[in-house]
Amino acid sequence: HIVSAYGLLLLLIEHKDFSITGCSETEKESMTGSDGEEAWHADFNQKTGVVTLPDFADPMSFPGYYEESVAKQEVCKQNLAVLIKAYESPPEEMDPPETFIYPRNDVQLAVENTLICHVTGFFPPPVSVSWAKNNVIVTEDVSLSQYRPRSDGSFHVFSSLKITPEDGDVYSCTVNHRALQGQPQTRIWSVPEAAAVLPSLGPALFCGVGLTLGLLGVATGLFFLIKATTTDTPDMAKNIKHLMQWTQSKTVSPGF
Repeated sequence: HIVSAYGLLLLLIEHKDFSITGCSETEKESMTGSDGEEAWHADFNQKTGVVTLPDFADPMSFPGYYEESVAKQEVCKQNLAVLIKAYESPPEEMDPPETFIYPRNDVQLAVENTLICHVTGFFPPPVSVSWAKNNVIVTEDVSLSQYRPRSDGSFHVFSSLKITPEDGDVYSCTVNHRALQGQPQTRIWSVPEAAAVLPSLGPALFCGVGLTLGLLGVATGLFFLIKATTTDTPDMAKNIKHLMQWTQSKTVSPGF
């Protein structure tokens, strides 16, 4: 509504909230979010809830969410057992993952950075992700996100590795999933040659270029000044398989 010529324009914005509860023989997950972004998840190993909103967001609390997620896990396991029996243990449909590897920030030698391995389009969870540096397995400074749902019913996940790149380093991310049938996907990332330019050389290089362009500008200006003085001037089966193991619920809430 427009209050006056100088009034406040109010816009009604629709937010899509979602929650997911997943269970299998080896995995369990409970997560809540909005507009495709995670806000909270249950850490069943630490027996607590984890708020995952960014630092700049308004502080929020989720009282009772962890206790509710534990109860939902029991319901999920019971439903899974009933569905498996009802459908007489049908063969499980599986979708293989796609994997991408990339750095979070521009790469400079001896400057800390983060490599991200994005694994997407797989069903069902889990996937395993492992890292190596120069063909040596790395286990420190490695993290793995929660499984996050996609609009097509499959999932994606992010794994990250903190690195301090040096010239010649080669990193790899290896992903395994049942749909890959024993042939893991490996993506390789190496330190680009452009990163070999030391950070300290950048300012000096730009300073030299700037000075050269400045001198050229002065010379050009004098040329035109002298010249001026001498002239005139751009499907259903898939729904059933998803119900068998992983369930999602979505709600819509208004916001301003």
